[in-house]
Amino acid sequence: MSSSDRTRGQESGVGSQEGDPAENFLTPDSRPLIPDYSWIGRFAADLHIAARDLVRDGEASHVSDEAVARIMTAAIRLYVAKSDGEERTFRPIVRDDNEPLTATEVLSAVSELLRALRLGPMELALWYRRRPDEL
Repeated sequence: MSSSDRTRGQESGVGSQEGDPAENFLTPDSRPLIPDYSWIGRFAADLHIAARDLVRDGEASHVSDEAVARIMTAAIRLYVAKSDGEERTFRPIVRDDNEPLTATEVLSAVSELLRALRLGPMELALWYRRRPDEL
């Protein structure tokens, strides 16, 4: 192993002992180098149910503002990265026949998202795009 390989391995958390067959595949705590993000799907399903129940029971105040902001930021980043990166769109809202998301809920969130970035309806109109399947 060259010194530059050892340096890259140390920077990425990979063991640097020569002759170790696992050094290219495992980090020191035995996790694969390619992260497994399947937990996000399980977390998202649990989060969806928990949020629905908290709102239904009038207990949304049990979740901090910071937690909600982090969840929304992550969801927006993932949606844009997937839709732009995969050059496709998909329905960003889960259809929940029991307690569907209302237009008021969506527009309240969109209004606050625009306000957070000091944007207004004019900028929204400029950025609005039709989905490819609507053309």
